[in-house]
Amino acid sequence: MPSVTETLRNTLEHCGQTRYAVSKATGIPQSTLSRFVAEGRALRGDNIDVLAEYLDLQLVAKASKRKGAKRG
Repeated sequence: MPSVTETLRNTLEHCGQTRYAVSKATGIPQSTLSRFVAEGRALRGDNIDVLAEYLDLQLVAKASKRKGAKRG
């Protein structure tokens, strides 16, 4: 299963929008998006939230494999 970062990066690369258009729509600098995609740099938490919302992605917790495990 791909990581959250891999999913964001892949979806951004294949969303059909230029990084310039995504930058203008999200307020995330184009240079930040370029470094994220091309160089594998990390995004700050608030940028992750904004980008995920723009790309219409949702983080969903998967069921625990451990019996009796609690999530909180």
